[in-house]
Amino acid sequence: MSRTNFENLEVYQKAEELADAVWHVVARWDSFAKYTVGKQLVRAADSISANIAEGDGRGTAKERAYFFKVARGSLYETKNWLRRAHRRGLLSDEQIAGIKPLLDALPKMLNAYLRKLRLGSTSPKTHSERQ
Repeated sequence: MSRTNFENLEVYQKAEELADAVWHVVARWDSFAKYTVGKQLVRAADSISANIAEGDGRGTAKERAYFFKVARGSLYETKNWLRRAHRRGLLSDEQIAGIKPLLDALPKMLNAYLRKLRLGSTSPKTHSERQ
């Protein structure tokens, strides 16, 4: 299957990486932690890439911007749940340190894409263009 545009976006790939990292951590938790904090955390993390994909499929820059803003909101929700998990002893300092580079990069990438949309350019850099 060939890749659609959103799959080539570096911001989408980073969001997918974050969601997968969260999934693998939460999968090891006990059932109480999974079904309280874990379920919310996984949903929020998965929502970031899902909204990037949906936004990329929209027809206008205004529609795309809306979904990228929703993705940014989901990122902040993910940060909230990661903080809750860490404070409750579900995530170690090392696990947080492993996820932190993605948490630091994604807001900048989402904001850069939103700036491009405001300026009229609708084609953010793909992963291969950044290398």
